[in-house]
Amino acid sequence: MLHTKTVWLRAVAPVAVLALALTACGDKKGSAGAQDDKKSNAAADAPKTEKKSADPAGGGELKAGQRGTGKFKEENGKQEITYDVTAEKIHVGTEAEAKKLVSDPKDAKGLVAATAWIKYTNKGGGVVKDMPRVGNESEIYADGRRGGLLIGAAEDGPGCEDTIDIENWKVGQSHTICQTYMIPAGTKSVEVHWAGDGQSGTPFVWKFANAG
Repeated sequence: MLHTKTVWLRAVAPVAVLALALTACGDKKGSAGAQDDKKSNAAADAPKTEKKSADPAGGGELKAGQRGTGKFKEENGKQEITYDVTAEKIHVGTEAEAKKLVSDPKDAKGLVAATAWIKYTNKGGGVVKDMPRVGNESEIYADGRRGGLLIGAAEDGPGCEDTIDIENWKVGQSHTICQTYMIPAGTKSVEVHWAGDGQSGTPFVWKFANAG
């Protein structure tokens, strides 16, 4: 399910309160002040999406709402948890909204914010005491290239949970953790990627067409 051109990404909130950091598209380690040439190089170097057949336990393409299963180490790598992961929907904002989400509007020129709602279910391995990091493995791709991570925006979406508030996550329980990336305006296809331990070469891929 793809939602476009609606306002909710704290468009009226002061930028100073948001305290966002924008990485260069295609590079998760960039900064909001990255120069245009660095952004172009990062986008060129970003890996292209490969189409793979669906495998709920081993990666590949899935439809929106379908689940994949993988393992991820929580508690600073001390506890291996099995998760069911489901990308449920994507929201793509407007260029005007994107400019209000960063300290310098020039950094968001030609970009829009895309937020993914991803449901994670603890299927086994124990209780996650606090601050789950499984959501950090999700990424958003635009027309086959990774976008730029926007830190601190996703928690405000309706139905999105802040990982700071998630405690004592028991087996059988589910939480929705959102992720926001900056992507080029006019993107036609948006994908959500997630890979568990040992799945980096074959991530789960949920594709959302007609991003607009």
